[in-house]
Amino acid sequence: MKRSLWTLFLPVLVVLAVGLYPLLTQQDVHRETSFTLLRAVALAASLNIILGFTGYVSFGHVVFYGLGGYVAFYLVAEKGWPFWSAVLMGGLAAALLAFLIGAGILRLRGAYFALVTIGVNEAMKAFIYNFQPFGGPVGLTMNFAVYKAYGGPRAVLWMTYHWLFVVTLIVVAVSYWIRVSKFGLGLLSIREDEDAAEVMGVRTSWFKTWAFTLSAFFPGLVGAIFFFRNASIEPHDAFPLHVSIESIVMVMLGGQGTVIGPILGSIGYQWMRVFLLTNRLLKNIQLAVAGGLLLLIVLFIPAGLVGWLRRRFPATRRFLL
Repeated sequence: MKRSLWTLFLPVLVVLAVGLYPLLTQQDVHRETSFTLLRAVALAASLNIILGFTGYVSFGHVVFYGLGGYVAFYLVAEKGWPFWSAVLMGGLAAALLAFLIGAGILRLRGAYFALVTIGVNEAMKAFIYNFQPFGGPVGLTMNFAVYKAYGGPRAVLWMTYHWLFVVTLIVVAVSYWIRVSKFGLGLLSIREDEDAAEVMGVRTSWFKTWAFTLSAFFPGLVGAIFFFRNASIEPHDAFPLHVSIESIVMVMLGGQGTVIGPILGSIGYQWMRVFLLTNRLLKNIQLAVAGGLLLLIVLFIPAGLVGWLRRRFPATRRFLL
């Protein structure tokens, strides 16, 4: 099998293993565990499009997750839209926001861009707090009668699981396409030296804006799926900064700018997170551990797990992209 096919086959195989296991066992506990893993993979892989391929560190990734959740929830709960169309609108709303603000904030670089994305998150949260159609500070709650059209609450849990499984596979496939395409090559050139890329004819502003827009579309879908199954949405649940921080850690842990890296980083980090949350002594310091882990990665393995494996075992370069 050609190298390019192997590098796509392996990440898809890992996602399939995670996603198909609950479908084979039909156990609710396995479904919930895999749902958490798939959500983490989708968020990390979508963040990798802007963070890994361009080098722009965004702490505002959760903005698109929350906005997509709110738009879809409102359309289903208040306007009676079908679930699938509301989810799509949630993703498009997130992508539109990214496109509108991207042209401005992507002119900034380094720490300035990172700080602005934190500001965008706080501004969006403040806006939602005062936006009455979305319920203001108390948010929105789903009438359980809505779920009858989908077979009841338990059927909705499985339906949303299937949707998230498909979305995660699409995110991985898109990440692979970007990594091996001319578009991805342009993004990687921006990451290595943006000024040099511009001199060589790369339309850096265009590349960055579309990468930012694409990276926002998928968390919008994920947020729409998650909050529909959650039956309620509130500002502090929709825009928690720690979700962005954890996504950054997962990307860096696995290997930024790679296809399989965010997948492995998500699985590894979620395993660690479960261990911390179930430990009496450590359950309150999971974010401190995440911050410390990010510091260690930056200092000692900046290329992440995939980069370390590719350097330590050159033969793995045939399989790891």
